[in-house]
Amino acid sequence: MRKTNIKILLVSLLLVLSLFFSAGCDLLSTANTSADNPTTESLPAAATISPGVTPPGNLGTAAPQPKIPFAATQSQALPSVADVVAKVKPSVVAINTEVTALDFFNRPSSQKGAGSGWIIRDDGLIITNNHVVEGAKTISVTLDDGKTFPVDLKTVATDPLIDLAVLKIDAKNLPAVQVGDSSKMRLGDFVVAIGNSLGEGTRATLGIISRQNASIPVDQNQTLYGLIETDAAINPGNSGGPLVNMAGQVIGINSAKLSAIGVEATGFAISTETAMPVIQQLIDTGRSVHPWLGVSLFAIDQIVIQDYNLAVDKGALVVDVSAGSPAGSAGLLAKDVIVGFAGKTVTSVDDLIQIIRQSRVGQKVEIIYWRGNAKGATSATLTERPASP
Repeated sequence: MRKTNIKILLVSLLLVLSLFFSAGCDLLSTANTSADNPTTESLPAAATISPGVTPPGNLGTAAPQPKIPFAATQSQALPSVADVVAKVKPSVVAINTEVTALDFFNRPSSQKGAGSGWIIRDDGLIITNNHVVEGAKTISVTLDDGKTFPVDLKTVATDPLIDLAVLKIDAKNLPAVQVGDSSKMRLGDFVVAIGNSLGEGTRATLGIISRQNASIPVDQNQTLYGLIETDAAINPGNSGGPLVNMAGQVIGINSAKLSAIGVEATGFAISTETAMPVIQQLIDTGRSVHPWLGVSLFAIDQIVIQDYNLAVDKGALVVDVSAGSPAGSAGLLAKDVIVGFAGKTVTSVDDLIQIIRQSRVGQKVEIIYWRGNAKGATSATLTERPASP
């Protein structure tokens, strides 16, 4: 009886082992199949749907298992920021200035400032912001290799309206950066801001284009237009440095940032579309020329519509006309609302100002406006903007 039990036990053990090795072969076979096809990806086990099996709660035949090639596509989409920085960094310079300011007791004292710039031509031409060098009694430029050059103030050409400046240093064979076309950039494109951040040497920050064709007031008398908004960190000292695309081309000049409680990662750069015509004028003639209509404008909202009893809810409200200006010669009056200019529709003050800036000195333009409940048309010949209109 005992021998019989032992035989039965041995047979059972052999049967279990045979089943185990049979299952093991299936597991090894499955593992080898996966190894031979390393790019095949599947959903996590909890979401796996066996072919031909209807999941609980569904009717009909199960759909084919989806494939999610996340890792491959994500790795290909990330840009090589290091390559961009390596390409552009040799063309970025630090600009140090000394200005005379009045202290608390109204006594003159010297103050130092720091900003950034970039080499646009290999013979020493450098681009920066006007506010970086404005009022400076000394300016020096430090290249990426550490060499420092003084700037002859007589060679400095500036445009306060657009906030641009061109400097010249006595150097040759410098690594000029390539200028790109900001109009080809899209919302969400990666950009890199490079500059002398905080006056502590060249730094690079990565971000995207958050908004295009933005405008911000920098003081009571000046508003910057045609700006690129980015979430790439722009700090004091970055002003004048380049904002570049993933090809290492300059598509903006870092100029300003919003600093307020609750506001983060909101910096602005002057687009090359706006800046390059002005930069070319500064290089060619040492000065820039802007067309002028000669009106003071106010934005239209519901309160303005009621207060002025306007017949339209869009356009640019004229609040003052300068004596002897093209607008005065054209017969425009205060309380007129300009809705068309040079063949383009005007829906806001920003629209009109940008259209005027894109026009030419000496250009004759048609102006469509509303005066009370009557629509009218006139024409004006734009003149050069006075130094202090």
